[in-house]
Amino acid sequence: METDFQDRVHNIATLLDQVIAMDPERIDGVRERLTKGIADIKEKVDENRFEQELVYYIEKFDITEEKVRLKNHLDYFIKALQSEDSNGKKLGFISQEMGREINTIGSKSNYAPMQKLVVQMKDELEKIKEQLLNVL
Repeated sequence: METDFQDRVHNIATLLDQVIAMDPERIDGVRERLTKGIADIKEKVDENRFEQELVYYIEKFDITEEKVRLKNHLDYFIKALQSEDSNGKKLGFISQEMGREINTIGSKSNYAPMQKLVVQMKDELEKIKEQLLNVL
């Protein structure tokens, strides 16, 4: 069972690495959509205002904190798994936190390729949670 947990955590970490790699592409897409939207309006736009709006959207869609926290939760899960203490409940709590971060990444991403990776992460996490029921 421990090997299965480690494999699934590794799979989530690999998917997270893919999310991290595609994040700049996603932000560029936001920038392009805003620029195209302004071009479609065909009005003169205040560049300062445009930059302010761009910063707002980038901050709204920023998933940096979630990526860092998810990575930390994955590391903590492995450490708790290897601990000598009885840790079934602790692993359950950590997996809940992992789920929160994965869900937030999915809701903030607003980018279909990234959301596909999020679905795969959720699938791996669900399998972890099913196995945890056997540990408790």
